[in-house]
Amino acid sequence: MEQQAVLSYDGTLEGFLTCVFTAYEEKLKVVAINASENTTQQLFTASYEVITHSGKAKRVWLSLKKKTSAAGLRDLKWAFLSEISQMEMQLYRMIRYILAENVPVDRDFSHPAVLKVAQAAKKVGREKHRMEAFVRFRRTRDEVYFAAIEPDFNVLPLIKSHFKNRYADQKWIIYDLKRNFGIAWDLAAVNYISLDLDPEVGISGAPEAYFHSSEIAFQQLWNQYFTSTNIKSRANSKLHLQQLPKRYWKYLTEKNL
Repeated sequence: MEQQAVLSYDGTLEGFLTCVFTAYEEKLKVVAINASENTTQQLFTASYEVITHSGKAKRVWLSLKKKTSAAGLRDLKWAFLSEISQMEMQLYRMIRYILAENVPVDRDFSHPAVLKVAQAAKKVGREKHRMEAFVRFRRTRDEVYFAAIEPDFNVLPLIKSHFKNRYADQKWIIYDLKRNFGIAWDLAAVNYISLDLDPEVGISGAPEAYFHSSEIAFQQLWNQYFTSTNIKSRANSKLHLQQLPKRYWKYLTEKNL
């Protein structure tokens, strides 16, 4: 009987693509692919710890590019960032389907894995656009504009280009408190960083120990402008909640003063 295999990797996209390469190379019957911290031993399966190999990952990606549309490749990358449980297996099944067929199938939503991946990518895309709209920077004492976020999905890699292009003339940091890493623009490049943040920094407000003395004044000024331009008689709370779900209010100055 063919032995089943559980693969573990380092949680990166490159690591996952190395898993795909290994599965083909070793002719494995893969039943699970897990990030290392989630790995548990299972009965009647062989466990493989896959070491990320950039060359193997690149070969898989190049093979996919030959048989997949731009939208299909985007869905694969964005669904991976969803961090949804067992999404790796859906991605693996979709990749096997794409590579096995002689015609493009990455938009064949009758295939369960293609549909699952597209649905996950759509959720990530929606989160990406909302983070681009709702991130609010605060001016620190070091003249760096800082924003803390807690997105449902790992969208930092997807929003860095947006903020780099929009705020190219000032240093900024966007930090994901949930995943404890951030992106920092130093006027030359966007780098990934990890910080030991004081919880007092928070998502909103401006504690004097960390933020510029003018920051709270700017927040109050913005709140006054928002209040003065808001026409209460024309308020539509139902539409407001549809366009701006409550879980995003914590990022908005006008909702926190």
